[in-house]
Amino acid sequence: MVKSDVKKTAGKTSKVFVVLFIIVFLLMMAVVELNKNTIAGFILTIIISCLFFYIHSFVLKNKGIKFLSWIGWFALFALVIAITWPPVRAIKAVDYDNPVQTDIVSTKNGDVQGVVTEDGEVEIYAGIPYAKPPVGELRWKEPQDPDNWDGVLQADTFAPMSMQKTNLPIYDSLSHIIGFHDYEITMDDNYIAPVSEDSLYLNIWKPAGDVSDLPVVVYVHGGSLQTGQPWYSDYSGQGLARQDVIVVNMGYRLGVFGFLAEEELAAESANGTTGNYGILDQIKALEWVNDNIEAFGGNPDNITLAGESAGAASVSALCVSPLAKGLFTRAVLESSTVASVEPPHSFRSYEDALQSGEELLSTYNCNSVEDLRNLSAEDIVDAADTEHHITIDGYVLSKTPYEYYLDGEYNETALLHGYNAREADSFLLFSNASMKDYEERVRDYFEDYADDVLAIYPASTDEEAKEYWREIWGAIFFDYSHYCLNRLEVHNGVPVYEYYFTKDNGRIGSWHSGEMIYLYGNIPSVSTLFDDTDRELSDVMLSYYANYAKTGNPNGDGLITWSENLTSEDIMEFGSNNSMITEKEHELFTILDEMQDFEIY
Repeated sequence: MVKSDVKKTAGKTSKVFVVLFIIVFLLMMAVVELNKNTIAGFILTIIISCLFFYIHSFVLKNKGIKFLSWIGWFALFALVIAITWPPVRAIKAVDYDNPVQTDIVSTKNGDVQGVVTEDGEVEIYAGIPYAKPPVGELRWKEPQDPDNWDGVLQADTFAPMSMQKTNLPIYDSLSHIIGFHDYEITMDDNYIAPVSEDSLYLNIWKPAGDVSDLPVVVYVHGGSLQTGQPWYSDYSGQGLARQDVIVVNMGYRLGVFGFLAEEELAAESANGTTGNYGILDQIKALEWVNDNIEAFGGNPDNITLAGESAGAASVSALCVSPLAKGLFTRAVLESSTVASVEPPHSFRSYEDALQSGEELLSTYNCNSVEDLRNLSAEDIVDAADTEHHITIDGYVLSKTPYEYYLDGEYNETALLHGYNAREADSFLLFSNASMKDYEERVRDYFEDYADDVLAIYPASTDEEAKEYWREIWGAIFFDYSHYCLNRLEVHNGVPVYEYYFTKDNGRIGSWHSGEMIYLYGNIPSVSTLFDDTDRELSDVMLSYYANYAKTGNPNGDGLITWSENLTSEDIMEFGSNNSMITEKEHELFTILDEMQDFEIY
């Protein structure tokens, strides 16, 4: 009886071990995949797991030693992850083997040769330097003209993204699973994209062949002025290039490298400037485009400057900066401006910027800028959390954009701008309101105006609290600034067209940045996340965009008339139905006007 019980217990224990082993093994394989380790990681994980299973099951007898064998297995797995870490790999401009090369194009600094997309319709010139590398003594200096080069620059690979904090690959994978819903299991992406201080390069997409006098869109990527890269597929220039529009985008200095302000830096600058190096990079890229784009078939007198999120905030600043005067004709701003009296993000006073700079020196135990320059980029990259704001430096900007517009000083001759229905969702994903804290949140922000806001948004359930706070938060940080900009443009007689993006899909829908893949015509031809209605909408939005880039008016044959927003109420909805609608947040906007003392006079 005793022996029989022992055998039954042993059998049960064995089954429990097998189940636990299978679960842990599958989790390990998932980690290797999500972390983008090399194929050796899968092989070694299988080998050490088989060895562990054999030793634990057939060699070890002592329960204490068996327990330690689990620890040994985990330790070996950690070693496998470390030694098979995904390699750093530059991003190629096209993803097919032996790509066709373009003709050689001569720029003012040297000859370049790009590559052609597999369908033969678009030429891409990637990684062309528009300034000297801002490293060493050039860290925190105005961008310098690039050096000339001999021979032909092979422009077939994107330059590294600007120096920034990067997540572990597994976090990026989880963001695509949880947020974008577009994760794919493949060995083609088992690498890490390069990051470098040496990142002042631009990329060009143009229609293939001999073209001339084409409109140009210069795009500034977003990322809170802390992160981002120019090669992201959602805003690739291929879509517009197929509509006979040339697209240029660029890397620019981010975070502490692009937006540190410090009195010593201002003193050593011939222009007395500090704090806006990333914006100066964008201006330098615009100057390069004006000097060279004709060689690629573009018209330097027909340049549209565009950006999304922090990229749009940058464009908003360039729309009023005297340094950008004459470098572009029109503007496109997606989901951000800094045109309100008190911009909600990406902007701060010069005094605040200088104080933050002094605190940063103290944090790193530096007595001078020279000490800070002697630190490696990796040592200070984390300071991006505090240094990612445009500032009034007296050179790039001498006053706020709001003040420039009131004084009738601006650079654009037309504006296309707008925002999305659910801008706030990604930012509130794990921190939305409930009835428990909804009223407190409203009162904390609106103070004396809180009762008025609560009367507009009277939540009585958790679901209403969540939805109302999402709308309020999105209005504060994104929507309202567009309302301000629209009125300032109308005041100055600038033609202005505004959109409201509402399309839902299997990906991120109308969340922040959701419109880009539609507007730039880059919805994948094969994807279960998008259907025919998405592709049809993208075709419509891309047509409006191309028309606007060509003429300053988005309207054209076969398109619903997109009226100018002369009342700051008439906006074009892009969604399941495309039509002109009345902007719906005016009651809240009126309260924000009173809070900020917004007034046109």
